[in-house]
Amino acid sequence: MTPELMIKACTFYTGHLVKTHFCTWRDIAIPLISEDELLAEKMEKAREYDNFRLQKYFFHLWHSYTEGQKKLLTVTLVRIRRMCRRYKLLAILTRWRDEAQHKYKKREEELILKHELQLLKWRSKLKRNVVAKEEFLFPEHGASEVSLGSEVPECDISLFPERVISRIFAYLTLRDIIICGQVCHSWALMTQGSSLWNSIDFSAVKNIITDKYIVSTLQRWRLNVLRLNFRGCVLRLKTLRSVSLCRNLQELNVSDCPTLTDESMRYISEGCPGVLYLNLSNTTITNRTMRILPRYFQNLQNLSLAYCRKFTDKGLRYLNLGNGCHKLMYLDLSGCTQISVQGFRNIANSCTGIMHLTINDMPTLTDNCVKALVEKCPRITSIVFIGAPHISDCAFKALSTCKLRKIRFEGNKRITDACFKFIDKNYPNINHIYMADCKRITNGSLKSLSPLKQLTVLNLANCIRIGDMGLKQFLDGPVSIRIRELNLSNCIHLSDVSIVKLSERCPNLNYLSLRNCEYLTDLGIEYMVNIFSLLSVDLSGTHISNEGLMILSRHKKLKELSLSECYKITDVGITITDSAMEVLSAKCHYLHILDISGCILLTDQMLEDLQRGCKQLRILKMQYCRCISKEAAKRMSSIVQQQEYNPSDPPFWFGYDYEGKPLKKQNEETPLKGDEEVILTESTHNSEEELA
Repeated sequence: MTPELMIKACTFYTGHLVKTHFCTWRDIAIPLISEDELLAEKMEKAREYDNFRLQKYFFHLWHSYTEGQKKLLTVTLVRIRRMCRRYKLLAILTRWRDEAQHKYKKREEELILKHELQLLKWRSKLKRNVVAKEEFLFPEHGASEVSLGSEVPECDISLFPERVISRIFAYLTLRDIIICGQVCHSWALMTQGSSLWNSIDFSAVKNIITDKYIVSTLQRWRLNVLRLNFRGCVLRLKTLRSVSLCRNLQELNVSDCPTLTDESMRYISEGCPGVLYLNLSNTTITNRTMRILPRYFQNLQNLSLAYCRKFTDKGLRYLNLGNGCHKLMYLDLSGCTQISVQGFRNIANSCTGIMHLTINDMPTLTDNCVKALVEKCPRITSIVFIGAPHISDCAFKALSTCKLRKIRFEGNKRITDACFKFIDKNYPNINHIYMADCKRITNGSLKSLSPLKQLTVLNLANCIRIGDMGLKQFLDGPVSIRIRELNLSNCIHLSDVSIVKLSERCPNLNYLSLRNCEYLTDLGIEYMVNIFSLLSVDLSGTHISNEGLMILSRHKKLKELSLSECYKITDVGITITDSAMEVLSAKCHYLHILDISGCILLTDQMLEDLQRGCKQLRILKMQYCRCISKEAAKRMSSIVQQQEYNPSDPPFWFGYDYEGKPLKKQNEETPLKGDEEVILTESTHNSEEELA
């Protein structure tokens, strides 16, 4: 170690000792801060912290209390508002009810007064007509001045234009036209209009017409005949051959003809290549006819082979020969149980343009048959499978490639709610669903159908698992706007709630059937009156009473009403006497059908009123009407097209005798049956409403 380093080390050591001893001396020499001040400072901080905690605790308590009071005040205010609203609504409803009852009574009085005035006017008009007629027949003054030339001239129909004559004779049957042709020479000329012989229906006179007349008629009008109907006619081979003379024939119906053979079909096909409609149902044709069809009927569009069991799958293969039946759009194979899956595959290969398919009474039809058919027939829009118990949801899955618009099933126990899911997803334009007597369909099916915007007809009769909830879900969708026909017969779980929903959501409903829905009461009828578009209602087997019937009478557009087996309707609800029929005749001028069977109080005066007021009456039923004489009924039969008359006593199950007295013994043993219906059907102005 060098001296310099030693000096540095000693200097550093000496400095360190000085520093250490100086710090120790400083700590001893300088007095410390009082411990009381430190403790007081710490206590002050502790006191401030404690006060803060107490403030926070009491603040939370106060906040909870105020929040609880606020909620209590809110709930109390809501209750008070509800009570005020309830009392206000009760007051409004009470006032509305009183006002409605007052207006109803006033309207009833005005209606009765109006009916009485109209009836008086009608009576006075009839009286004036009778007086005028008597004055015309028995003038008191100036009888010598009346000349024979003043008589009303007779109308000669032969003077009408040919177009008018054709329209008049078009309403007659073939038999009537033949009779008219034998009246006189002018009438014979009128029956020779070519337009009258475009369509000839021999089936209506099959029991009286001869083969000779058929042959002569076809020979004479062979160039004019477009449509021929031989349904059920027993004809000879020579007569059937004469059909080949009609070169312009477009429609031919030879169904149920036991004498139709393959040979006669060969003659017809060779002479009538322009046939578009061909009905061969329930005949004995074989594969030979099936080979002829595609060869000659190349424009065939409509073919019915229903219940023809002589042809086989091989015959269906012939449909693809030559130009084939590719234009075929409608095919009916009902009852053809001999057709297998291969046969349906042959049809698919030949008739790819099928749009309407009908296969009824086919217990051998399976899902595989449907799959084989739709593989090459994607244009199918309408299917009818009534009496096909082995069809299941898989068939609907296979039909998803088609654009169905109409479905008809009946009596199937394998179809479930799953099929309706396919309908919702794949058939948005479907407008007709008929799924009657399908026991496994539940409310879920109706929920699946609710989005269908084009549905107009729904028939779920005998689907006993459907209830109010399913119908509510169905009507909550857009489907309720266009629905026109609804059949829910024997859906026993439906109640008045469904009627309320129908009145709210169905502005275009025309036909409604709630037969045997036992939970329906008069309360639901009050809402049914609000369905202004209703034309036909079936309430048979329900608990509607006289009050409900009175309420239903306020409906202005209702034209058909069925109330059979409604045991709560008594004589008070329906009293039909001559006075009532007089009012009916004065008001219902478009009445077509009238059934007054069992109305024992009616007399001959009623028939006179009907003749004056109901000019369009066609069908009249007067069973068990003892007070109506046979002479009056005979005179009435010449006016209406169809009449049923029986003056015998009412049957025992009517519950009353010929004088209207109740049968006590019968009433004690069995309840009064309501099988007889009184149906008043007014004329409708379009064919769709009549069908509805």
